[in-house]
Amino acid sequence: MKKIAATRKRKVRNVMFMLLGIIFLCIIACLTVLLALSPGKLTQFTDENGNGLENSISEKVFAEVNNTEMGMIIKGKDVSNPVLLFVHGGPGMTEYFLEADYPTGLEDYFTVVWWDQRGAGLSYHGDIDESTMTTEQFIDDTIAVTNYLRERFGQDKIYLMAHSWGTFIAIQAVEKAPELYSAYIGVEQVTYQNESEKLAYEYMLQYYENLGNYKTVAKIKKVDYESDEYARMRDAIMHKAGIGTTHDMQSVVSGVFFASLKNKEYTLSGKINIWKGKIFSRNTSLFQEMDETDLRKIIQKLDVPVYFFSGIYDYTVNYKMSEDYLVQLSAPVKGFYLFKNSAHGPIFEEPDQVVSIMINDVLNGTNSLADDK
Repeated sequence: MKKIAATRKRKVRNVMFMLLGIIFLCIIACLTVLLALSPGKLTQFTDENGNGLENSISEKVFAEVNNTEMGMIIKGKDVSNPVLLFVHGGPGMTEYFLEADYPTGLEDYFTVVWWDQRGAGLSYHGDIDESTMTTEQFIDDTIAVTNYLRERFGQDKIYLMAHSWGTFIAIQAVEKAPELYSAYIGVEQVTYQNESEKLAYEYMLQYYENLGNYKTVAKIKKVDYESDEYARMRDAIMHKAGIGTTHDMQSVVSGVFFASLKNKEYTLSGKINIWKGKIFSRNTSLFQEMDETDLRKIIQKLDVPVYFFSGIYDYTVNYKMSEDYLVQLSAPVKGFYLFKNSAHGPIFEEPDQVVSIMINDVLNGTNSLADDK
């Protein structure tokens, strides 16, 4: 019996060692693949012969902004084109890496600046003072980055495009310094996020009830839409309902997380910082500041042309609330554009339509293609 027991122990030990060896090899293999996918060099623009495109720009830039080093990726086929500053969502969720799977085509007509906000992506540092992670600071950062770009590219005014959380700070920057901007483009414009979340919660209850998915209905009903428990399940159930990042993206893990890992224009440490920055930003007061602020009450007039882009399937930021807000907002030119095949990311989901609007309406200061004016 003792011999049998000893033999069994040896077999168990050998299996354990084998499993640990397999796990170790898998880790090494994954790291090797990740390193191979992470050279960190930006793709350059070339002509039909493979030569660098004259006057194009493709740079990863780090600049001192309000006493903090911030990173940005600048892309454009002609540096004499108008500058378009993109203010990403989140808070803390840089978006440039999505360009690999969802090219926007904006660099054909603009010098596009994908700025990583304080504490996010290329601008993430382990020693960032959390007390600086405030809405007011981010508004000042937006203006400071704008002035940096105006000086660098010799342009009196630039175009400001913001997405989701980014619209919350960008629209306030435009109100504060309208003389710096040729136009403001709010993609999934935030209005009052607490109310928007309630509408999303109610929509998903109805959606999953109609599907007969009573297990998910029960999960949703167990929590309040303002609770931490709901926040933890929100992304997964939103994406499965087609109202998340894109209408056809069923999982934020495969659609966003894996997309960030396979993008070759980031180094491995840069990819890690994307997610460290996301976690860091989420644990600040920024979400609460956005959720509790009703922009409809504090910003009712802008002195620049204003354009809102919304996906009809978007409940991350309720599109009808954005549309209604534009109606009440006073501006020299206004245009609301509803994208019929998009959820939360029309610039990635329907880029041709976005480019058409940017060329025909935004650059000309008109609203001929708008659904509402």
